[in-house]
Parts: sequence; structure tokens; C-alpha cells
Amino acid sequence: MEHNTNNHHGRSTYLLRPDRQVGIVGYGAYVPRYRLPGSEVSRIWTNGLSPSPVTEKAVAGPDEDVTTMSIEAARNALARAQIDVRQIRAVWVGSESHPYAVKPTSTIVAESIGASPNIQAADWEFACKAGTEAVQASIGLVGSGMGAYTLSIGMDTAQSRPGDALEYTAASGGAAFIIGPADEACAVYQGSYSFVTDTPDFWRRADESYPSHGERFTGEPAYFNHTLTAARTLMELMGTSASDYTYAVFHQPNVKFPQRAATMLGFSAEQIKPGLLAGEVGNVYSGSCMLGLTAILDIAEPGDRILMVSYGSGAGSDAFDLLVTERIRGMAERAPKTRDYIARRTLIDYGTYCRYRGLLRN
Repeated sequence: MEHNTNNHHGRSTYLLRPDRQVGIVGYGAYVPRYRLPGSEVSRIWTNGLSPSPVTEKAVAGPDEDVTTMSIEAARNALARAQIDVRQIRAVWVGSESHPYAVKPTSTIVAESIGASPNIQAADWEFACKAGTEAVQASIGLVGSGMGAYTLSIGMDTAQSRPGDALEYTAASGGAAFIIGPADEACAVYQGSYSFVTDTPDFWRRADESYPSHGERFTGEPAYFNHTLTAARTLMELMGTSASDYTYAVFHQPNVKFPQRAATMLGFSAEQIKPGLLAGEVGNVYSGSCMLGLTAILDIAEPGDRILMVSYGSGAGSDAFDLLVTERIRGMAERAPKTRDYIARRTLIDYGTYCRYRGLLRN
């Protein structure tokens, strides 16, 4: 990737652009059908006295995990891309809930969709921005000419200790993007930027079942510092402002955080509404803003410009500037739309949730 170094307000910043332009050739979403209302979590743990930050969250069924959901999203992306799957040169799955500690998710996904064994395959981790980290790498690989196409996935089943505040929002689902040449893309990457620091707001050690979180770090020094810095720096480098974008989508740990970030950056409610899904599906972690982007692409028109900003605890953000092309026409109809998955819902109670997520332990 080409590094353009500029100095703004005494700090060096780097705009990431590949040697040749690349974009999203195909995209696909997957959200499981089961929904746990936030009011049900509140009923169990606070006798209904605590308000929920989301209406309900998506819950993976007993036969679903990151692998199975990634396969479904990947198949939807392939249906839209209409390419020979054997041309894919990398399959990368970003998640913080891979089903195996030692055994890759990516190889199972690659083989299940019929990708050639002559590929790169790897699992990515960076909390909730593991998926967009894989996208950044895909832009570099395709942009350098090393491969024609890559498949980058952000998917999670999400983990939360029973009774913890995270239980209201930690959800299941995600999205897949096939990255390829700009002349085949429905949306072309104009530039991207990443910003990371060691900010301990959320973590889970290898031998622990549930994550821990430093609540006082969650907002200002973690989510807002990284999300706003990444977005502002990218717009600064691109010479844009909020009014230049048709849509914007941010990582969605809840509904209020992305709304506040959008307002601080000058975006209107209309610009973020199509991609703001947290209230209906919860926080799907590694797939959060990627899932929101699929909902936007389902309704986007040629010439629309989109800002996407991820966030991962620990902490960091990736920001992307995308321009929608003529190839978007008719693409949404080739696979189930994101809103179709959201509308397909079956409510469950807390006991069923515990059974489906394996929370009943000896």
C-alpha cells in the first residue's frame, strides 16, 4: 500500500491507497432468526427495572456458530459477485468467537464454498474490528496484484457472562465481502485509514469463558476517541466533510454510541439510519459496521458515497471511504437482503437463550 504522509495539527497521518483501485465485488449478510428481547434480560436480572440499550438481539441457534454463519454470508456474497469461486486467492475470517482455539475457521469456510486449496487462509482477531482488519489486508493484496479476489468476513456469536451488562447487546451475525478489481466493483474504496492504541476497555484471556470490561474506559478514551479520530483523519486526508457522504455507518455496540459519534462528526440521522441496525439485532461484534454496510448497499444508488468506521476493543478503528458504482444496479436482488434476515425473526425467552448458547453448565 502507498503511504501518503501528511502533517495535520502536529501529527503524522497515513492515507492507505493500493497501487490499483479495488472495491467490493460481492457482499452478503447473515443474521440468525432467533431474537432475545432486552426486556427479557432485564426481567431476569433486575425484575424489569433496568432499561435495555437495544430492543432485542439476534441469537445463534443450537446448530449455528461462526463457521456456519460465515458460510451462509459467503454464499450470498458469491451469488452477488457472480465470479468463479476458484479465483478467490484468500479467505479471511475475523471474529472473537471462533469455534476452535486451535483450528482455523477459514479453511472450513473455504472448502465449504468450493474455493481452491491454492489460497491464503487465516483467522483474524482484533475484537470487533477483526472483520475490517481483514478488509484492509484484502485491499492491499488485491491492490498489489497478488490476487484477483479475496473473501473477508466479520462474524460473531458474541459472548457475555449471564447477568453482565454485555448480555443485553452481545449478539450473533455478520457479513462477507468479496474484494476485487475496481472495474468489477459495486463500491470502490477511495481511501482508508487505521488508528490504534493500547486502551484496555474490553478483554478475554484464553482460559476464560467470558470477557471482562473496564467500564470507565468504554466511552471517551476507547470508542469515541478511536472512532472519531479515524473518521476525522480520513475525511481530512480525503478533503471531505460529512455533507459529502450519502451514508455513514459506525460500529454499533448499542444505539446511542453511533448516533452520538455521527452527530459529533456532523452527520444527520437520515445519513446513518439505513445502516443503524443495533436496536433490532444487537451488537454483532466483528460484523457490526460490515452488516450495516450491507444494509446500505442493498438500497444504494450509483454515485452514493459512504463512510464506514469500525471499532475494536483494545483498541482501534478502521475508516473507509467508498463510492458506489453503476454495478450496484440489480445486485441486491441476487441474494437475501439484510433487512430480509432482520424481518425473519422468532422470539425466544431467557431459558431458551441459555440452552441455545450453552450457558447451562455443571
